[in-house]
Amino acid sequence: MRYNKSNISIATRTVVSLLPAALALTTPLSSHAQQSQAAGAAAQTNTINKEQSNGTGFPGATNAQGITNTTVQSNPSTATSLPAGTYDAGGGFTFQLNYVSESAGNVSGGISKGADYADQILYAVDIDLGRTLGLTGGTIHLLGTTRDGRSLAVDHIGNSLASQEIYDGSENSRITLASYEQKLFNDRLDVEVGRLPGQGAFLVSPLYCDFQNVATCGSPEIVFNDSNFTFFPPSTWGGHAKFFFTPKVFLHAGAFEVQPSTQTTADGGLNFGLDGATGVVIPVELGYTTTAANDPLPRNYAIGAIIDQSSYNDPVSGPFVNVRGTVAPGNIAGPVRDFGRSIVYGRFDQALFKRRGAFPQELQIFGAVLGGTGGRQIQTYQIEAGVVFTGPFKSRPFDTVDFDVSNQHYSSLGFANIIAARAAEGVVGNLPSRDETLIELNYGVQLTPAIHITPNLQYIFNPDNLREPTLTRPIKDAFVIGGKLTIDVFTLLGLAKGPGSR
Repeated sequence: MRYNKSNISIATRTVVSLLPAALALTTPLSSHAQQSQAAGAAAQTNTINKEQSNGTGFPGATNAQGITNTTVQSNPSTATSLPAGTYDAGGGFTFQLNYVSESAGNVSGGISKGADYADQILYAVDIDLGRTLGLTGGTIHLLGTTRDGRSLAVDHIGNSLASQEIYDGSENSRITLASYEQKLFNDRLDVEVGRLPGQGAFLVSPLYCDFQNVATCGSPEIVFNDSNFTFFPPSTWGGHAKFFFTPKVFLHAGAFEVQPSTQTTADGGLNFGLDGATGVVIPVELGYTTTAANDPLPRNYAIGAIIDQSSYNDPVSGPFVNVRGTVAPGNIAGPVRDFGRSIVYGRFDQALFKRRGAFPQELQIFGAVLGGTGGRQIQTYQIEAGVVFTGPFKSRPFDTVDFDVSNQHYSSLGFANIIAARAAEGVVGNLPSRDETLIELNYGVQLTPAIHITPNLQYIFNPDNLREPTLTRPIKDAFVIGGKLTIDVFTLLGLAKGPGSR
């Protein structure tokens, strides 16, 4: 079902959006200082490195808590063995309830000036079967999401590279994860099967969602443009297994059903049938990963591939062209279907500097290069790089200063429909650049252990016209002002720990 925008829900979101300001006014600065001192002491043993809850670095979240941390907001480690915002109800049951909103407005550029707002409520439970049934290494993961809102890219800029990652075009309520995980051979082998998105297991990093733009937050955008890699929050049947040859070297592989119906507003995650499936997508990754437990400067390096064995709409077909690229205005025969694509990639993150003690700080960098290698794809490659600096001030050990840049290079196939659409209007030339670049600079503020806000500045060079192929001119570069708000509800209620909790 679709999440309705009733007056009650609008009022609720308005109240929630005002919480940070209200709590900041009611919390004395001295209290924040005390929290910072406690956090500094905790950091001596817990480190402020942003690592996943499964302790295996960026290769992928394998549980509801891990997905929350890598696709919503990454929080520094806290003085607890549980991820931030996690409520331990005892008996092997842990819960998370998380709210995130992303707002963005373009003060210049795009097709028109405007602003949009999107949000998500995430609710999750992990059941440790070792504690409940004595089944060592077994865990059941359940996670649901409710998404709502509008996209600045759709309404005002006109490009495909969105400034709000939380908007995916299928805003509704759905079951996102229902899986069983089993760890074997002293945790050297980790297997998970069930209903789950591929994105929760592969191509994620705790650093990516320090940013709001879709080019970085979640996973690099090319994997969704050039393959049917299944994205969060829709889920399909699938599974993946990660085997550690050594404590630092692993091989990770999976297979996920491609089911286009799950990406619509009508999908609530309850259609478990295989009717309508168009194939399978197979990610494979070989990596090297360390943590604070075995490396003073934790690092993660990986190479991988996405093998897409499913059908898809040919990029050069539709209302303006046929599959051979011939201009055909008014053609309503429908898109031509192709089968099979692939992507290869390399990516890393690395701590360059790490200081513990009363004034903990950490400087981390990350990067990725991804390229389409088979099939008919709209992008040739994506290159991205970024830096995350945690603890910029002694009194703010959990704040971050973040910067990233991402370049997307579109193929001739990707722009064929734009060329044909303009030709149909009698316009030749004046095409947008095939290189679209997005940069983001932000400052993440940990207002309280439960509340995190990230005001950000984004600039989009050469916005693509893929959403608006009939425009007869390139879209102007867009300057975007945005803001992300995250609330861990159980921490807010005093039932869970967060950054700076005592």
